[in-house]
Amino acid sequence: MQSSSSEQATDIDSCAAKVVNPERVAVVRSRMPSETDLVDTADIFGLLADPRRLSLLLALLEGELCVCDLAVVSGLSESAASHALRLLRAHRVVSVRRAGRMAYYRLDDAHVRMLLDLAVAHTEHTDAIHPERDES
Repeated sequence: MQSSSSEQATDIDSCAAKVVNPERVAVVRSRMPSETDLVDTADIFGLLADPRRLSLLLALLEGELCVCDLAVVSGLSESAASHALRLLRAHRVVSVRRAGRMAYYRLDDAHVRMLLDLAVAHTEHTDAIHPERDES
């Protein structure tokens, strides 16, 4: 009897042994971040997963901008942009400078810039396959 392609894929992705290389597994596990750090990192990627928030951050690659300019760039209302920026600020992705009634945002540090630069470079240099999207 011939197995289906989904059964073959499952066979490829499963291991006959529970641990093949225990020494390497031990090293990798010892270098893993704490559970709290994993959750915090996942939160950052969750923030970046929203295209509108991402557009705010990509605009800030060019330097500091006020909320009203960021709203125009992202296509969000000023209220929605301000809300998204507060969320990003709470996670230390952006920082704010106030000048009177105006709020100017910038990327919080070089790590955020590197993360965004790498993500954009990766996207520009790969042809992503999106099985979750309807390709028709």
